[in-house]
Amino acid sequence: MREFATVFQALDETTKTSRKVDALAKYFETADDADRLWTIALFSGRRPKRAVTTTQLRTWAAETAGIDLWLFEECYPIVGDLAETIGLILPVNSQHSDKGLTHWIDALVSLKDADETAKKDFVLNAWHTLGGTERFLFNKLITGGFRVGVSQKLMTRALAHATGKDEAELAHRLMGNWTPRSTDFHTLIEADDPESALSRPYPFYLAHGLDGPSDDLGAVEDWHAEWKWDGIRGQVILRGGTHFVWSRGEELMTDRFPEFMRLLDYLPAGTVLDGEILGWKDAQPLPFADLQKRIGRKTTPAKLLRDTPVILYAYDLLEWEGEDIRNRPFLERRALLDTTLRDVPSDAPIKLSPQIKANTWEDFAQTRAEARAHHAEGLMLKRSDSLYLAGRKKGDWWKWKLDPLTIDAVMIYAQSGHGRRATLFTDYTFAVWQNNDLIPFTKAYSGLTDAEFRQITTWVRKNTLQRFGPVRQVPPEHVFEIAFEGIQRSTRHKSGVALRFPRMLRWRQDKAAQDANSLDDLKEILRLYG
Repeated sequence: MREFATVFQALDETTKTSRKVDALAKYFETADDADRLWTIALFSGRRPKRAVTTTQLRTWAAETAGIDLWLFEECYPIVGDLAETIGLILPVNSQHSDKGLTHWIDALVSLKDADETAKKDFVLNAWHTLGGTERFLFNKLITGGFRVGVSQKLMTRALAHATGKDEAELAHRLMGNWTPRSTDFHTLIEADDPESALSRPYPFYLAHGLDGPSDDLGAVEDWHAEWKWDGIRGQVILRGGTHFVWSRGEELMTDRFPEFMRLLDYLPAGTVLDGEILGWKDAQPLPFADLQKRIGRKTTPAKLLRDTPVILYAYDLLEWEGEDIRNRPFLERRALLDTTLRDVPSDAPIKLSPQIKANTWEDFAQTRAEARAHHAEGLMLKRSDSLYLAGRKKGDWWKWKLDPLTIDAVMIYAQSGHGRRATLFTDYTFAVWQNNDLIPFTKAYSGLTDAEFRQITTWVRKNTLQRFGPVRQVPPEHVFEIAFEGIQRSTRHKSGVALRFPRMLRWRQDKAAQDANSLDDLKEILRLYG
């Protein structure tokens, strides 16, 4: 655990990418295979499931520190991180453990079926055995909140430096449905593994946001345009007589979309398609809210399959008859995709995302303005000769989204943030008018500057009307312009609507509370764009 704590400290103490890569590479060169494997898992989001509740941890920490639980609960929202709060209130312990990272994670995993007494004994012993950064990391692991300011891409680069493996190959190997319980370091990183490769997707190529086309993009005819669909970006893999469905977030979602199994009847083995999974009914996309009902399900009941059928709106072909074709130009891959889907029946759960043509950038701008009528978010622009790269690369793929929808709303509640924002009130609840009443309809916590957050925090502390745990009711005085990407009906909210990706566009200090929008205004937006 000491070696892992050392590299964690090195990563935490610098913002320079080169130093982070060097520190991680040195760790990968010297750590044993089991610890290296768990480090890769942690840095790629494969954390062990929480075996102890946060209520138990807070209670035991308060008892160990010799303080009342209420005092711990007062400290927690100020610090903003449970693991750090526990570390700060526990008695100082300068001990170090000779046991490695894998030992502690295996012990945490084994707690799953233990009774509360055994769990408490283990946790208290760990707190007495570990000190400093090691104890802090143990707290992060047991609370299920282990995160560090290192991306998977940066971790992969460090691993490439340490092992001599190609970075792109490693990125591909780290995709897929693996855990440290299902593989080992040699199998994952070094050995040929045909069975694992069967289900493994390719790293997704991600586009940068574009404010608007400029002369820098060059001639219009050098670009391929299509709608930016509002669904789930995914890869559908047809290999070995079966199919796999992966989300962009590297989540295996095969069981949630069983209808894609039909594609095996029409497409050859060794086919990997990149596209957008959309709810689809009556020859048009369904609202994202309908598709969302299937995202959180491990299996899909028959009624949901009938109510929310899906298709893959395919826009790229990554593998054809077992050959990786990502290094072919986009137009060549697209032409092959077009030919491949030409004879697929119209009732199959796949369609070719249509190309949008224009003679000038102004024509594209006019088409983009019609995106919501097509149930889209804007345009995707892809350079015709672009290869399919890994990650977010600037220059060849752009997403040109519509301007967000907006509404002016009144802040009525405030709550402190987390992490570095734990001492500031940054999370707000907003309301709109219905006659003389304010009806809450959304929450937002991003979009303002640090200076604005500090200014509002000072005002909240001076003007709190009531406290409800960490939430403070404030006078309805401040108006904010709320931006959002979509709106849908909701029976769960008093307002009857729910927003998609709400955030604060700006603080409207030029407006009084009575100038905010009404619930009728929200419902009119719902009528037009819902």
